[in-house]
Amino acid sequence: MIDTEGLTKKFGNLIAVDKLTLHVDAGEIFGFLGPNGAGKTTTIRMLCCLISKTSGTATIGGYEIGNKENSLKIRKLIGLVPDNVGLSEHLSAYDNLNFFGKIYDCTEAQRKDSIKRVLEMLGLWEKRHVLAGTYSKGMKQKLAIARALIHDPQILILDEPTANLDPEASKTVRDFILQLKGEKKTIFLNTHNLDEAQRICDRVGIMNTKLRAIGKPQDLEPMASGRKTVIALEQVTDDVVKALKKIALKNLTVEGNTLTFDVFDPDKENWPVVETIVQVGGHVRTVNVVGLDLEDTYLKLVRSSA
Repeated sequence: MIDTEGLTKKFGNLIAVDKLTLHVDAGEIFGFLGPNGAGKTTTIRMLCCLISKTSGTATIGGYEIGNKENSLKIRKLIGLVPDNVGLSEHLSAYDNLNFFGKIYDCTEAQRKDSIKRVLEMLGLWEKRHVLAGTYSKGMKQKLAIARALIHDPQILILDEPTANLDPEASKTVRDFILQLKGEKKTIFLNTHNLDEAQRICDRVGIMNTKLRAIGKPQDLEPMASGRKTVIALEQVTDDVVKALKKIALKNLTVEGNTLTFDVFDPDKENWPVVETIVQVGGHVRTVNVVGLDLEDTYLKLVRSSA
């Protein structure tokens, strides 16, 4: 649904996005992670045809960006929630959505049905006639999400959608995003919230001008290394240590009756170790894997690329 190949954006001598290549499947929630200034928002603006690319290619729903004839087609395919919500604060929530529905050539019946649906889902229906300017920051953010969905787009692009929201409102938005996935929407999510990414994203990309890593959240954890297996025995004997040295474990250490070693794929690597211990008369009490979570991986990859 979204494809880029060597997508690059320069502002003078500054490279904001450097040769970005990625693919986002239809119906996928893709999380785009990175620090401020990493090029995430610049990428979104290029994909939404709001700014031009410097080089490379990108297609949205099969339409190539940078082609004037395709710009309007792409904008009809996508719904954008920008980092600055930019609502008409002198209009009510209902009138804001009705106005944007007209821009997208939605019929009156379509606008009524869509406005009611999205405002109810986001908990704003009872406040539909209240001026947007009187809304709290969190309510404005939810209204911006509703606005992006008014024309029933195939692709939803969100730039920090739960920023400024309290935990309850954030959960409402996350649940809403998951419901949209159930409706086969494709969702491209810029976020600093790593817990959020792990909860709802099918895959994530870690960006810092260049794309540093991409994959399922659980698959990225070992990419920056740091996983270890910790095995507690009733007693670590000389026979156990000798046997384990023969299978060339990485960074094997012994502290009391606890063995620790580096591991990349614990599901494959731990069983032969346990089997070796048992064969020489050892008694295993516990086996645990410790190491990096997505936040640790994110920080390590970003810092190593700085």
